[in-house]
Amino acid sequence: MKLKTTTAILLGTIVSLDVTSAMADTLKISHLRPQDTEHDKNVKALVESVTSKTDDIDFRVFPANSLGDYTTVQERISVGAVEMALQPISSSADKKLQIGLLPYLASDWDEATEIFGRGSAIREAVADRYQEQNIKVLAGYPVYFGGISLNREPVEVDSVDDKGGIKLRVPPFKTFSLLGNALGYISSPLPFSEAFTSIQTGVVDGAMGAGAEGYYNSLRDVTEYYIPQNTHFEFWYLLINDDTFEGLNKQAQSSLLDAAKSFESQRWEEAESSQELYEKRLEEAGTVVVDASDELLEASAKAAKNDVWPEIISDMGEDWATPILEEAVGYPSE
Repeated sequence: MKLKTTTAILLGTIVSLDVTSAMADTLKISHLRPQDTEHDKNVKALVESVTSKTDDIDFRVFPANSLGDYTTVQERISVGAVEMALQPISSSADKKLQIGLLPYLASDWDEATEIFGRGSAIREAVADRYQEQNIKVLAGYPVYFGGISLNREPVEVDSVDDKGGIKLRVPPFKTFSLLGNALGYISSPLPFSEAFTSIQTGVVDGAMGAGAEGYYNSLRDVTEYYIPQNTHFEFWYLLINDDTFEGLNKQAQSSLLDAAKSFESQRWEEAESSQELYEKRLEEAGTVVVDASDELLEASAKAAKNDVWPEIISDMGEDWATPILEEAVGYPSE
């Protein structure tokens, strides 16, 4: 009788362990790019890093916007319908998040590291605004300096003068609409998912809002010319629903935070060379990569700061935005 009882207890313990293991939290993690691209591989490496340290979290990776575009996914993370994502900022629900989308915040990689790195004024401001949406920032993820994709020959390349009616698809945010116009184009706000068809059918003549890697992976068949005009610094965030994070046990939280820190550090090491690689791949695919002179970059930055920044700062609230920008980039300059 005692042996039977002991056996039953042991069996119960085994069953209990199996159930506990089976009940590991499974988190959906969304990102923008197709399978087997560098960003997809980086997300999967993050997942492997976490799951190698804890059995309390499992993941399902959803690439290529399969859970919706990033604006939709951000809203779904806020309410917990999607647990995690690696993606750009959407300012649809909070105008103050435009602080991280301002064009020409950084002019080179050294400045980008200082302005967008951990603990920076911009980074902390963005994290605080995400927190207001019940979203926790786990890591940052530098992608590239953006440029302009064209399906027709460019005009007035060395200036920000009127481009003769060339229409660009831009992300559906005020910052990009204003920037396209400031650089001499006609802005046409559209989701990125509609960019290829819109260019192919002539609704627009090209696109702004991405960089060489984004155009190579999604638009290379309609990108005849690429202008690396440093339109913006593309910086994504690794996000998690805050309630989901707080619901994890301490070991799982620690494993996730450690993996996220390494994830970001590794990306900073590879991002600049990745940009150069994809500019070369565009050329190899038949795209003409147009030289962007120092004069063009300076004129573009000046146009952005004169024509775009004041309006966006007004939208965000000058009392809130100006101290952050003063600390981050010395704006407004004397």
